[in-house]
Amino acid sequence: MKEQTSNDESSLFSKKVSRRDMLKTAGIGGVGVVIGASGLGGMLSLSDSKAKGQQTNDTVPFYGPHQAGITTEAQDNLYFASLEVTSEKRSDLIQLFKDWTEAAAQMTSGKPVGEASSNRSMPPKDTGEVEELSPSNLTITFGVGPSLFTKNGKDRFGLKSKQPAELKDLPSFSLDALEESWSGGDICIQACADDLQVAFHAVRNLVRIGRGKTIIHWAQTGFQRTKKADSKKSTPRNLFGFKDGTVNPKKSSEMNQHVWVKPGDGPSWLAGGSYMVVRRIQMYIEVWDRTTLKEQENTFGRHRDSGAPLGMKNEFDTVDENPKDENGNRIIPENSHMILSRGDGTNKILRRPYSYADGMDPKTGSFNAGLLFICFQRSPSKQFIPIQERLSKNDKLNEYIIHRGSAIFACLPGVKKGGYIGETLFG
Repeated sequence: MKEQTSNDESSLFSKKVSRRDMLKTAGIGGVGVVIGASGLGGMLSLSDSKAKGQQTNDTVPFYGPHQAGITTEAQDNLYFASLEVTSEKRSDLIQLFKDWTEAAAQMTSGKPVGEASSNRSMPPKDTGEVEELSPSNLTITFGVGPSLFTKNGKDRFGLKSKQPAELKDLPSFSLDALEESWSGGDICIQACADDLQVAFHAVRNLVRIGRGKTIIHWAQTGFQRTKKADSKKSTPRNLFGFKDGTVNPKKSSEMNQHVWVKPGDGPSWLAGGSYMVVRRIQMYIEVWDRTTLKEQENTFGRHRDSGAPLGMKNEFDTVDENPKDENGNRIIPENSHMILSRGDGTNKILRRPYSYADGMDPKTGSFNAGLLFICFQRSPSKQFIPIQERLSKNDKLNEYIIHRGSAIFACLPGVKKGGYIGETLFG
């Protein structure tokens, strides 16, 4: 990851230090880690910015029947924010979504938020850190959580009757260790871009517009391999080194079946939208790094190098659920991550995860890193929840991970020019 060098770096490393001391050094700005959502300096400098005069037209349309950032090809970087609404006025909430729509349309097209003002005695409308940068395929996706509709039994904005039955807090899963500081939220903003500074700028300016009406509940940066580093666009790998997203639906017909909410699925205002589940999963990297390759592959049920199911050659080979070796022994463990997540093949979801690295765990001196697992589906009760129930009980991977955060949001339908995000909900 990002290297941050200090003035005394060379002298520091010239000393004899223990492995734990080196980890501590890395955690405060040394080699190999990032300072994460609460300290943005390290992550922001990962930006692969384009110099002035080298801009390209790498834009993703904001307007359309569906929001971008769901079936859009995953960008290199993520900035995710979960917000709490502090205003009690429905009119404030409606105006906020109108303002956000206008700002998001501007930013995704590479334009600043608002016109420049000649009044130098006032703060500029746009924060300015992406001037001279390209849009970097920026997408901004908005979702609303269960607590926007009802909270502590209260109908907050006259929306209680419109809350879908599917939009409720996820059930408790065995082995969860959820923290309030990484869970829930009234509204989410998912900004994805091929430049992290562009993604952060988008969330920063939307939060700024919402000042006095919203506050940040939690936020997380994320990354995956860059398009520049992987021109073949192979399936991204997680921090355990294994491919993540091999079985994603890819055809538009599959998206229509598994991702987009249909008329008749629930309240009509969500037709064309999708349900987003977010899980912040901490990975025990040091434990994994001491595990044999054979055990790692048995844990996932796939070969690490190719991504192929055990006993097969290619990543996308049809899975033989019970292949046997020459002695008649099962090749893929029944409790491997692949077998359990696959089930009977009917619970398909669209995975769009990003890795995170938030420096050092001060209690252990190890990496605080893992996966911000994000997935989209038409029905959480029929898709994500059955999958996670199987995984939480028997998955071999549970020895190496723990779920720290959890949230669910209804991602709003797309919007036409002249309208605003959330118009179907508030209409």
